Amino acid sequence: MPGSRKLGRPSDHRKAMLRAMVTFLLEKGRIETTVTRAKEVRSMTEKMITVAKRDDLHSKRQVLSFVTKEDVVKKLFDEIAPKYKERNGGYTRIIRTGPRRGDAAEMAIIELV
Repeated sequence: MPGSRKLGRPSDHRKAMLRAMVTFLLEKGRIETTVTRAKEVRSMTEKMITVAKRDDLHSKRQVLSFVTKEDVVKKLFDEIAPKYKERNGGYTRIIRTGPRRGDAAEMAIIELV
């Protein structure tokens, strides 16, 4: 896994969490999480969009192996990727929102641009 922040989790748990968060971000367009998680999710999401821009069977299978919902993959290829056809990277934006109340973890909103 590129980036390789450990996020205080075993590797299988971490990968599952990132897959879920990337899927949710592509589905909803924005999520609120901690800054470090947002940075990890950003790198994985941008890779998925870049792969989806190729729009062939191989890229669909690559994305399906990571994104957990088929309807989200369809949305990625039909709506999201064509929107960024002319853009080279930078598909997401991280906005810091301040500390979380319980443990003062730095929070952020990550959204598709």
